[in-house]
Amino acid sequence: MTPSEPGLIDVHSHFVTDSYVRQATAAGHQHPDGMDGWPTWSVEEHLELMDRHGIATAMLSMSSPGVHFGDDAAARRLAREVNEDAAAVVAGHPDRFGFFASLPLPDVDGALAEISYALDDLGADGVVLMSNFRGTYLGSPDLEPVLAELDRRRAVVFLHPTSPAGWERSALGKPRPMIEYIFDTTRTVTDLLTSGALARHPNMTVIVPHCGGALPVLADRIGEFMRQFLGAHAEPTADAVEQLRRLHYDIAGPAFPREVPALLGLAAPERLLFGSDYCWTPPPVVAAHLAAVDASEPPVDGATWRTLTTANARDLFPRLADTR
Repeated sequence: MTPSEPGLIDVHSHFVTDSYVRQATAAGHQHPDGMDGWPTWSVEEHLELMDRHGIATAMLSMSSPGVHFGDDAAARRLAREVNEDAAAVVAGHPDRFGFFASLPLPDVDGALAEISYALDDLGADGVVLMSNFRGTYLGSPDLEPVLAELDRRRAVVFLHPTSPAGWERSALGKPRPMIEYIFDTTRTVTDLLTSGALARHPNMTVIVPHCGGALPVLADRIGEFMRQFLGAHAEPTADAVEQLRRLHYDIAGPAFPREVPALLGLAAPERLLFGSDYCWTPPPVVAAHLAAVDASEPPVDGATWRTLTTANARDLFPRLADTR
């Protein structure tokens, strides 16, 4: 980063607290999504990483497995706890952090209450939705009241993958973030498309993680199936590829040399956002990913990937317009 460039805005970054890890571990998540264990996180360590890499602001969110471990009341309490924890971090460093609120889905009533509290009282910058909630995907009619409320509020909705039902067989014994995250992201966005949810709720700003998962190579296939075989169930005027072009995509993970070029075949440059995936991505890997970003030619003359993605993020989050 040169001194004249603005600091990055990181829309895909995570936090964990000791209390959250204790509760998740007690619920059976000693090895979350097949990983060896939980990362550590602190405000100080996160700020140090941000300063080292020229990141001005990071949007905090809870990663998989989310906050619902089988009990609605416990999930409501945990969602409230982690959202208040995130809001306290932002209050202490308002120019350096924002956050996406966690919701206790599939408890719809609890989620609606938490949307109101998080956005109105805590000042959340949006919400994070897991790709599925105990097997319920985002296009399910069960979740329609939640999507309708987020659409009414014109909310930013950050999607994050989690393990699918049946991962015991599909993951092939590997950690689920390796490929299951990619396919579950693709699965839930496809469900939003084929259910008509994206067409019904155009005012939501949806951020799809990890370069869109497999969507860049499956978009035409999904669109063809919607036209040829799912016409009775899909919105007839809503072309799948055009709907996907309206979404936003972060480039967290190994974005180069192959993933971002594939994504640019689907999404315009102004739809791309930077994500570090810290603290689940270790600092040396964050550094390697950023080095690849900085070494890659952007698709816009006169821009760098830093200036491009930061300008795009400022359009989504006006309160960060003056962040440097």
